[in-house]
Amino acid sequence: MSQTKPIEISKEEVEEAYKRVKANKGSAGIDHQSLQDFEADKQNNLYKLWNRLSSGSYMPPPVMRVEIPKGDGGMRRLGIPTITDRIAQMVIKQRIEPELEKHFHPDSYGYRPNKSALDAIDITRQRCWCQWPIKLSQFRPLILSHFSREIVNC
Repeated sequence: MSQTKPIEISKEEVEEAYKRVKANKGSAGIDHQSLQDFEADKQNNLYKLWNRLSSGSYMPPPVMRVEIPKGDGGMRRLGIPTITDRIAQMVIKQRIEPELEKHFHPDSYGYRPNKSALDAIDITRQRCWCQWPIKLSQFRPLILSHFSREIVNC
């Protein structure tokens, strides 16, 4: 057996994932390690992550739960992963996203790269030949924030 690691992940893939996570910025997770803290020992941190990912022994740490206010006065719970876990997630995302994208319908807009709910509305407006008014206030607040109670002839 010439292979030393059961999962082939290159150190370059981990480095590229780190660059993307760094560009996205973000908060420290449950370990309170910021991006600046991670960078202080970057090479060692990336090596340890690569080693665990490629050996199959990586176990994600718990996420830090925070609450942020919602527009309606309620609170939304968010889970903030550690910097290391964000990098690990990005390695996997970079690996599987190109393959998975091939299987999605071109008109699928939910949680897709370079697509949004507003793109879905735009394409619906282009394709719809009906004269029925649609009150967009019936849709989720994401759409409302852009098209506040607008009535549209599709």
